[in-house]
Amino acid sequence: MAIRDAILPEFDHEVANTRKVLERVPEGKPDYKPHEKSMPMGRLAGHTAELPGWAKETILRDSIEVGPGAPQQHAPLVMASRKQLLEEFDKRAAAGRAAIAGASDEEMMKPWSLIANGKTIFTLPKIAVLRGFVMNHMIHHRAQLGVYLRLNDVPVPSIYGPSADEQVF
Repeated sequence: MAIRDAILPEFDHEVANTRKVLERVPEGKPDYKPHEKSMPMGRLAGHTAELPGWAKETILRDSIEVGPGAPQQHAPLVMASRKQLLEEFDKRAAAGRAAIAGASDEEMMKPWSLIANGKTIFTLPKIAVLRGFVMNHMIHHRAQLGVYLRLNDVPVPSIYGPSADEQVF
């Protein structure tokens, strides 16, 4: 079995679960944060929506540099509306999925590096980056959004089983 065929069902599952959370992010509270050190909800939702698109960047590049002066500067995505958020998420998820679907085993095993301010933070095979830096990162921020939803009395969707708001079995 090709590596892409093993990882795509997991990617699809996590993207679908993440979309369920993003569908519930309330409009009108972009600046809400549960603690002064927390990311504002509009930015957290935007960042979560960006993450599946990082799969494309992982497959197409051998590294990404972040920080001031990095060659690929992108404006951070901030939720302006739920419609805008979901459109961006869907677009990035589709691009990420297409990149994974087109990747050979050889490409999946190539090293990929995260570089910050000229310093290599880590180098891993692309498949490990897809799982750890892309999908697990998305899961992490999705969980944070779940807390934000709860604290704003928004029903939290079922993800891997029942939530306090949705009894799926």
